[in-house]
Amino acid sequence: MGKQPEEIEELAIADKEHKYARYADVDKEQLEKDIDAIKDTMDPVGEEDFQHLLKLERWGRMFTFSGYGLIAILSLVELLSGGLSGFVFWPIAVVAALLISTGNVARWADVTHPILHGAYDKVPNIPEKYTKKVFAKGARRYIDWLDWIKPQAWEYEHNIMHHYHLGETEDPDNVEKNLQWLIQSKTPMFLRYVIVYGFAGMWKFLYYAPNTLRILENKKNRDQKKLEVTDYELDPRTKNGLELWMEYYLPYGIIKFIVFPLLFIPLGLEAVFNAFIIILIAEFFANLHSFLVIVPNHSAEDIYMFNEPHKSTGEFYLRQIMGSVNYNTGSDFKDFAHGFLNYQIEHHLFPNMPHSYYQKMQPIVKDICKKHNLEYRQESVFKRALMSIDLMVGKTKLLRVDGI
Repeated sequence: MGKQPEEIEELAIADKEHKYARYADVDKEQLEKDIDAIKDTMDPVGEEDFQHLLKLERWGRMFTFSGYGLIAILSLVELLSGGLSGFVFWPIAVVAALLISTGNVARWADVTHPILHGAYDKVPNIPEKYTKKVFAKGARRYIDWLDWIKPQAWEYEHNIMHHYHLGETEDPDNVEKNLQWLIQSKTPMFLRYVIVYGFAGMWKFLYYAPNTLRILENKKNRDQKKLEVTDYELDPRTKNGLELWMEYYLPYGIIKFIVFPLLFIPLGLEAVFNAFIIILIAEFFANLHSFLVIVPNHSAEDIYMFNEPHKSTGEFYLRQIMGSVNYNTGSDFKDFAHGFLNYQIEHHLFPNMPHSYYQKMQPIVKDICKKHNLEYRQESVFKRALMSIDLMVGKTKLLRVDGI
């Protein structure tokens, strides 16, 4: 007697699920050798890689200065003409906001990110301000990377806790774990989507700043053998809440939303107000842009999470591949727009490499994945974002690896 339709469907699902090698069946020792061998194909980090960084930095500054320059031109035209209609003003204002927001994201993703990983530290005679030791440290925060996030806190949260606990419960960026308050709630599904889309426009303020502070404070507590666990504290009347406002929110908020608009006061009070509104819109766009390129890297129904720490370098490499996804890659400008986070698999395998390396490494990593029958995920960032949002509202779940 032939198989029933239900049995055929179950077998088809099983075949699809096991199209690629199972976690337990991967030769992790050989995978380690193959991944490590990639380093031998790369030239030492040098001046060419540093010049690539400087190019990305120039592009980011070009967007930033163009945005603020457009505000100045818009304000001057308004002053001389006695006012512009909304049909003229707002399209130009939105363009200015997009230029500023693109520069904002570029400063974080294309410049700060690799530098704080120490990617250019080995470049001979590199200026110290581009090294991990000096960049954004102390008062240089106001020059190198002023954001809602304190550089040292993000460096620990991202470089250590995220990269070396990817997909584990210790991973501070485990989206499914972080959104349990919404997933487990009785909130209607349509309202969950509304909440997530609203959150995407404010996530650095609402999530990244307090979360990086929490992770850093808990590290200090462990180092001092203290038992207390720091949680989110937005209330400035509490110790951690006060630190959050004084060292994270206020430095950025005052400079970005008070000092910068006041620079336009020679063009009149209306110009100051217009600058404030445009900068506020730019901040919302920057949050959306950074959410789009950062969050979907490790969060969707085809991404794995792990219940235990990795036990070997080969297993660590395997998790970076199974727990990450790339977006579409190509030209420098396309990669720049993605913050080079479209090479997330390569970045997680080699986090301290310059951005310029990932374009060269990608075909080699793809071949290694094919050799070990591992899925190399690469899709449009927009498709991956929609998949991530489905995970955030509880419509889908991360995959679990059997036996760990």
